[in-house]
Amino acid sequence: MHRINSDHGVTISYDKHGSGPPLVLVHGAFSDHKTNWEFVLPFFSQHFTVYSIARRGRGETDGTKERSLEDEALDAAALIRSIGQPVYLLGHSYGAHVALGATSVVPSRVRKLVLYEPPWPGILGGEVPEALVSYAQDGDWDAFSYWFFAHVLSVPVEELDALRDTALWAPIVADAEASLGDLRSLTRYDFISDRFVGLGMPVLLQVGTESPTHLYNTNRLSHVLTDVCLGSLDGQAHEAMTTAPPLYADAVINFLSGAAQQYQVR
Repeated sequence: MHRINSDHGVTISYDKHGSGPPLVLVHGAFSDHKTNWEFVLPFFSQHFTVYSIARRGRGETDGTKERSLEDEALDAAALIRSIGQPVYLLGHSYGAHVALGATSVVPSRVRKLVLYEPPWPGILGGEVPEALVSYAQDGDWDAFSYWFFAHVLSVPVEELDALRDTALWAPIVADAEASLGDLRSLTRYDFISDRFVGLGMPVLLQVGTESPTHLYNTNRLSHVLTDVCLGSLDGQAHEAMTTAPPLYADAVINFLSGAAQQYQVR
């Protein structure tokens, strides 16, 4: 892995692949800098120099327990500054909030921004649910992950059981302890959409047609961002980069390359 030491005293690590203009990827919870992007990285690296940041507690990045979403936005902004030229920036889920926050810190260094379903901070009701706290105390990260996917993300039980029987489940469970830190940070995050009114770069807000829209902040952001378009991922939910890699990669590459006419533009 590559590493930088930020001005705010954090060691930040990232993977780097491919060639071309820089594309920074910010992963979500229950995944890391590798697992969130493993199926789309071969597509992206043909067009871009891809920087996959490892957020707090992943890779060789410092794993601070008491951290905020704003802290991680500063981490991503530090990586962007270190690249030395304006970047394309993509964030998924919790990572979409981090990417948006980083953009507000270094707006002149972000050419285009892609946000895939940033969750509504109230998704957990203001605090980490007791069931998750109990599973965490017992070290039962499998049950922790299953409960979150079933009761927070509303994944149908039959789909969740099928996922549990695949090779994709083990990395989810492996990241659950770090993801608990994400959930704590999310419950403390004061999301105010008006903070982002002044961002002028083109923004693609991605949504899965099968996703419960009330879980995410997409609609709120669509009303405040200046140059925004909506990209619907047909037949997909919250993990299209894993469930439909060619579809997802094409959507991102087409937007970043300037082919925005396929999207509904506000």
